[in-house]
Amino acid sequence: MSSSVVTITDAEFETEVLKAKKPVLIYFWASWCGPCQLMSPLVNSAATTYSDRLKVVKIEVDPNPVAVKEYKVEGVPAFRLLQGDKLLASTEGVISKDKLLSLLDSHLN
Repeated sequence: MSSSVVTITDAEFETEVLKAKKPVLIYFWASWCGPCQLMSPLVNSAATTYSDRLKVVKIEVDPNPVAVKEYKVEGVPAFRLLQGDKLLASTEGVISKDKLLSLLDSHLN
């Protein structure tokens, strides 16, 4: 993934997400997940397109059960959009670029 997407763990979640100055798009993924591989370019694109207004992080589900449980991730790929500790939007499964951009635009503009 691009350098504008920050890889985090449960231990870094509070600092990287909850205390972030900007809204944060969290990308929950798994190495064994084929659809997650398809979403990676879209995640990179969102990170680049919205870099002035949005922080993008990715967290692997298997080694990070705390965030997975806290944000009720039941399948991957999954996205959660947070501002501080407030959940603004949530989606699971493969989504189109248009759907992701529409979701982000509705909360960032």
